[in-house]
Amino acid sequence: MTRTYLPGILAMAAIVVASNILVQFLVLDGLLTWGAFTYPLAFLVTDVMNRVYGAGPARKVVAAGFVTGVLCSLIGSQIMLQGDGYEYAAVPLRIAVASGIGFLVAQLTDITVFNRFRAGKWWRAPLISTLVGSALDTVLFFSIAFSATITLFGADADSAINWAWEAVPFMNAGPMAPLWVSLAFADWLVKLSLALIALVPFKLIVSRATRPEIPA
Repeated sequence: MTRTYLPGILAMAAIVVASNILVQFLVLDGLLTWGAFTYPLAFLVTDVMNRVYGAGPARKVVAAGFVTGVLCSLIGSQIMLQGDGYEYAAVPLRIAVASGIGFLVAQLTDITVFNRFRAGKWWRAPLISTLVGSALDTVLFFSIAFSATITLFGADADSAINWAWEAVPFMNAGPMAPLWVSLAFADWLVKLSLALIALVPFKLIVSRATRPEIPA
């Protein structure tokens, strides 16, 4: 790691830490957490690093974010909370594993897709790569963390997240579906919206970072 990449590394680490903290706070009747609004910024950091420095440095920043996420999960798994008459870990096993896998696979996929469209119009690579990466992240995270069809973690791990299996109206208004399906769809909608909004800071940051210096 060099000093050149340090801003990207720090930005990614800050986003991961902030998202791990803000995920504890619910909004919109529990369909989302505040972490859903900060986590997608990780794709912006990855895409800026990729555009300015290339895929190699971008992967290093992703690795730093992954390590930060693992540390957050380890710490969260040791924090015990009280609720409804029982004690539970702030970060259950399935959520910890899903978070790590979703982040790493989605971010690396983002880099690959970005490179595929690098030579096109400036907005194509960041938009398409973020849409693909964020969709993949949503599918991987919510299915691994909450799907009742995945049973490899054991009964104890399942019992820590089985609240998400409750059948409720989809998005609080539609047909009955497991709660986690609504949570996943709401999360994906936020990622979709932020993928479009993030094009503005992407353009500004990249333009500033790649602006040629005027000789004195």
